[in-house]
Amino acid sequence: MPSKPYQRQEVNTLLGRLAEPPRFLIFIAGPRQVGKTTLVRNALVQQQKTYHFIPVDQPDAPRLPGFMSAEEVAYKQDASPPDAAWLVSQWQRARAVARDSEEGHILVLDEIQKIPRWSEAVKGLWDADRAEGLKLHIVLLGSSPLLMQKGMTESLAGRFELIRVTHWSFLEMHEAFDYDLDDYLYFGGYPGSAPYIRDEPRWRNYVRGSLIEPSIEKDILMMTRVDKPALLKHLFHLGCNYSGQILSYTKMQGQLQDAGNTVTLAHYLDLLGNAGLIYGIQKFAGQKYRQRASSPKLNVLNNALMTAGSGYTKAEAKADRSYWGRLVESTVGAHLYNTGHPDCQLYYWREGSREVDFVIQGGRKLTVIEVKSGPGSGYAEGLDVFAESFGKCRKLLVGEGGIPIAEFLSHPAEHWL
Repeated sequence: MPSKPYQRQEVNTLLGRLAEPPRFLIFIAGPRQVGKTTLVRNALVQQQKTYHFIPVDQPDAPRLPGFMSAEEVAYKQDASPPDAAWLVSQWQRARAVARDSEEGHILVLDEIQKIPRWSEAVKGLWDADRAEGLKLHIVLLGSSPLLMQKGMTESLAGRFELIRVTHWSFLEMHEAFDYDLDDYLYFGGYPGSAPYIRDEPRWRNYVRGSLIEPSIEKDILMMTRVDKPALLKHLFHLGCNYSGQILSYTKMQGQLQDAGNTVTLAHYLDLLGNAGLIYGIQKFAGQKYRQRASSPKLNVLNNALMTAGSGYTKAEAKADRSYWGRLVESTVGAHLYNTGHPDCQLYYWREGSREVDFVIQGGRKLTVIEVKSGPGSGYAEGLDVFAESFGKCRKLLVGEGGIPIAEFLSHPAEHWL
């Protein structure tokens, strides 16, 4: 629990949607253990409508006191296994409450992607509600962004609004848990792990057992077809070891056993990115086809993924200047992706010996960023070379001799465009 009361800004976004007439399905999507369920519960208890909150993967689980309305208790009688018929049954009960209420009603389904063919069932039920003009808000949560996205785009296009929940930023972890910058660089932004950071072995066990393994096993391997699960797991660990570095698919094949072809590796890297684990940053080249064909720069999306299995304690990591520099760069990359996607596109750039760590693009605006984690680094010449090649852009030096790391991490990506 936070050391002091804390509420993420997405709570206010959700409250605003719930105060309006139900025009769209509301999707809350993001990686595992970033507080999606807590966020929704916080919003529910601050609004006036009755609501029905069901975790799909635990349909018979008892409710915590203070988080349910009287209607919720009635819903829990004779619960059925979570399939399409079960979903229809729960929806029908929510409709009955909504029809008897002037204010309307809210139905929340957590881990919706675990219901087979969920998006097709939701489409028919939602369209019927709109035809009736029913005052029933539907909030859907999921920790498998890939399956959520597939269902939304294939069956529910034009019927939903997405509230994207990302990993916690430095500012959030500082305000909620009193993290300093070094804490954030090493321990990352998982709120559930915050109580354990002064007991590092326990912290590492929690991250590996409660965050990494479920993210891979439950959110990827159980939810989508993966022909070589061992390869995907090895690719994850490779990405953690090489975070902040450019690594060609050919070199990946040399590092991995049973590596398959580059198309398979690229696909598995996309799966890891969609699960909020590791992102393969593409090279900025102006032409989309050249960007896609480039060697990716691997970047963890939460530094805890990188450090939990590194073998370093926090003190040892700080003592290794090269490794600490990679932590700083990985933190900046994760921050840009988590606070910018999908409105800001994230790239790197390199041509010969000249390079810049990150390029962010929003519409016609470009910003190039070089990260300096140690003294005596000097100005990054690559920033000027990039500007000569691609025209007008904003050039930023982050870290030693430039914008302080903590200040940079206190603003979203769009702020720096």
